[in-house]
Amino acid sequence: MSEPPQRPSVALLIETSNRYSRELVHGVRSFIQQRPGGWAVHLTEQGRGDVPPPWLARWEGDGIIARIENRRIENALRKKRLPVVSVSASGLAPDLPAVISDSASVGRLAAEHLIERGFRHFGYCGDARFAWSGTHGQHFQRTLAEHGFDCSHFRTARGDFADWKLEQRKLGAWLQSLPKPAGVMTCFDIRGQQLLDVCKRLGLRVPDEIGVVGQHNDTLLCELCDPQLTSVIPNPREAGYQAAALLDKMMRRGRVEARIYPIAATGVATRQSTDLVATDDPQLAEAMRFIRRRALEGIRVGDILEHVPMSRTLLERRFREHFERSPYDTIQYLRNQEARALLLNTELPVAEVAERCGYLSAEYFSADFKKHSGRSPSAFRDSARPR
Repeated sequence: MSEPPQRPSVALLIETSNRYSRELVHGVRSFIQQRPGGWAVHLTEQGRGDVPPPWLARWEGDGIIARIENRRIENALRKKRLPVVSVSASGLAPDLPAVISDSASVGRLAAEHLIERGFRHFGYCGDARFAWSGTHGQHFQRTLAEHGFDCSHFRTARGDFADWKLEQRKLGAWLQSLPKPAGVMTCFDIRGQQLLDVCKRLGLRVPDEIGVVGQHNDTLLCELCDPQLTSVIPNPREAGYQAAALLDKMMRRGRVEARIYPIAATGVATRQSTDLVATDDPQLAEAMRFIRRRALEGIRVGDILEHVPMSRTLLERRFREHFERSPYDTIQYLRNQEARALLLNTELPVAEVAERCGYLSAEYFSADFKKHSGRSPSAFRDSARPR
């Protein structure tokens, strides 16, 4: 009898200290579970941006998936002369395929969320240590510009992070300079936590004066914040799965195209840091609060007018002026956001998702979801999960 084929030996140079990276590993595992024979995986504990682990020089394997965060890691990987797929947005090793979060979708979702909350003044707080932070800020600003809004950027330098007290003072001065209320995107959740801490020290009310949205949706970190942090939801499991699929192809067939393979963010997890209707118009604010409370109950515009008596024409005009959507479109937007969350995070049948989101039928839900998302509910669920 012939011996069974040897399983490929793969090293994962991915830190496990944050949720995004752990989810990357989950995605890799999903691919391994589907691959006949699987992989032999070498994964050790390390931190983001660490130097190459001592075992790497002696390790003999078939391929590597890595977070390439510095030149030393990049150079060590080149010496191995093995197939490598990057899962880092650092911009290093441009001659390797890289599977990363789609920055355009991250910036767009954050901007649209803050606009929907009623904010008309905006800021972006990045981190100079990470190249992708600037890219997220550019896409955030671009989406705001498309809606006619400006954006103030907090200017950082790499050396600022050595002195947190100095950084706090700089952040505080910048936050106080923003017109209020202001919606601020931070490049990732830790930065959001820092911003909320500075707001509390200065007595700036969140979200009444400053609304904050982070990125990565690290649930534990977001829920430890005070108030809890709203965050854009990336799709690292899909990124990990696709990185593994690319590496498998490279190990079996040779090279693949060395380009960026972007994985779109899937939505926004709304928490207390943006739980606001930012308007001085009490009728408009109450109408929006009513919609948020009742959108999933199948309400119509007539129900809003019964709750907040005014003419339909006036309500439509005020909504479009302040929220850039009609009341009807706002209801459909909130239904669509909840549907996306249910499709991604549950195994509920499409018909039950439709019912929970206030649609009269699964057919009408599917048509409306496709209108807003460009795909049917089933196709969206399939595309956003590891395949």
